[in-house]
Parts: sequence; structure tokens; C-alpha cells
Amino acid sequence: MSKLVTIYGGSGFVGRYVARRLAKEGWRVRVAVRRPNEAVFVRPYGVVGQVEPVFCNIRDDASVAQVMTGADAVVNCVGILTESGANGFDAIQAEGAGRVARIAAAQGVAHLVHLSALGADAEAASDYARTKAEGEAAVLEHRPDAVILRPSIIFGPEDQFFNRFAGMTRMGPVLPVVGAQTRFQPVYVDDVAQAAVKGVLGTAAPGIYELGGPEVATFRELMQRMLQVIHRRRLIVGLPFWAARLMAMGLDLVQFVTLGLITNTMLTRDQVANLRHDNVVSPDAKGLADLGISPVALGSVLPEYLWRFRPSGQYDEIKASARNLRI
Repeated sequence: MSKLVTIYGGSGFVGRYVARRLAKEGWRVRVAVRRPNEAVFVRPYGVVGQVEPVFCNIRDDASVAQVMTGADAVVNCVGILTESGANGFDAIQAEGAGRVARIAAAQGVAHLVHLSALGADAEAASDYARTKAEGEAAVLEHRPDAVILRPSIIFGPEDQFFNRFAGMTRMGPVLPVVGAQTRFQPVYVDDVAQAAVKGVLGTAAPGIYELGGPEVATFRELMQRMLQVIHRRRLIVGLPFWAARLMAMGLDLVQFVTLGLITNTMLTRDQVANLRHDNVVSPDAKGLADLGISPVALGSVLPEYLWRFRPSGQYDEIKASARNLRI
């Protein structure tokens, strides 16, 4: 019988790519998510019955243990960018990560891969970065043989970075950014998935890997690249951190006074704190090269999914070409 892997958050941005690759490797894939009915799109990744979405609440021991039963490997892709109700950074990224590792140790799961984030720091002012570090510590406490992946900003068709800012260009001539000089090292989502699969297969040595693409660029430079791809001109305005924090405080207050009915997905104080620090791979860190993976460049992928934000969408280049026709 083929081996079984449980992927927590397997229908998310990174998780779906891990699920697809493991299905191609012949594994049975159990996609553990909060809303299985919204994750049915993962089923065609394999033959009938090979990839199945199942319910799981990562905050509950019994739920986590049930979907892990019989698994040969576990991948934890669960993470959040903003807090909402009981799904806070501590509950999901610190306690949840530790829960998965503890139960994986108790059940004798052969391989554990944990998706963290570049910039994870137990002393960070950002709760996101702090809980990512606490989650790593909890994983290593129970599973010192785990493979931990720390990607920089991840790009790909379903990303929440380039898609989000490309969408904002439709709203007016100005594109505001916080931390315009903060440096990033964007990594392609399928490169991250490849790294996770190597951990599942046991071909990656245990340890922490920092994952970044072949290019390092500031936030402003990334936005300029995006604007070139979508054929739009916008004034990129770098917001000072003090102004961004005031704006974020107001948006956070709206979420608080509405008791979470309105979730602040625009800009939080925690995100502002996180944007103060560069997000690049450390010189002495293990990375994609150590895993035998050649990183994909931004330029070869961005046009494949950002074309829809061009003024005329898929017809933009045709219209541009037509203007050069001479009668």
C-alpha cells in the first residue's frame, strides 16, 4: 500500500502545491483543514480517493491526533497573517505547531516538516515573528529530527502579496507602501513545496532551512517590477512608519469595536512592526542549494498570473501591437 501523509493546512497557498507534488509521487494525501467542503479542489490532484480533504481544528488535540492516525509523514503548513477570534498567533503558530509535533512524536510518525517564516525571532516586537519562533522551538522540543522551512515572501498565482498590490492599482494613481526600503528575497511557491517534499521523503537532512529566491529587492523595487508587468503607471508613496502605525491602530480599533465582525485584513500594527526588518536569507544559513533546488526567478512567473491586472487584461499586448499597425 502507498504511504500516507497528513498535510495540515493542505488547501492553503503552499499546502496545495505540497499536496499536488506528493500525489504525483504516489502518496495518499490527507488534507487537514477547517472547512473540507471548501477544499474539494484538491481531489483531482491524484486518482480517485488518493487526495482527500478532512476536517481538523489545529487547536484541539483529539482533532489533530485523529487525522494523523496511520500517517507516515506530516507537514504543517498552518499559519495566519492576521488574528481573528480564537485563531490568534499564539494559538495557531506557537501552540498549534507544538501540538502537531507532540502528537507526531507520540504516534511515531517517521518524518515531520514544519513551515515557519524567515524572520522568526523569539525577541521580535511582532507577534507574528515571535510566535513563529516559539512554534519552531516547540517543534524541535518534541521532534529534534524535524525539517523546518523558513521562506521569505512567497510568490505564485494564489499569493497574497503581488495579487493584493496589483489589485490596489485599480483604485487610483497612488500606490502606498509601508517599509519601502525593507528588503525581501521572494521565493516561488513550488520551490517551497519541493523543499517540503524532500523533507517528507527523507532526502533532506533535519534542521532549519532559509528559503529565498535568486533576487533581493526592496519593497519599492518589487512594486516597480509589478507595475512593469501589469503595464500601469502609479506613484509609489512610501508611508513613514509612524503614519502607518496610526493608520493600523485605527483599523485594529474597528475590528475590536465590532467584536471581530469586521476583520482588519488591510494593515495591522503587527504587520507594521514586522515590516521594519529585512526579510532575506542569512549568509551562513542552509537553503535551497543545500536541497538541490534551483530557485525560480520572479520574471519568469509574474507575467503568468498578473496579466489580468493589465488595463485590457489578456488583450493588452494585442492592443499595444495594433497601435503600431500602419494603414
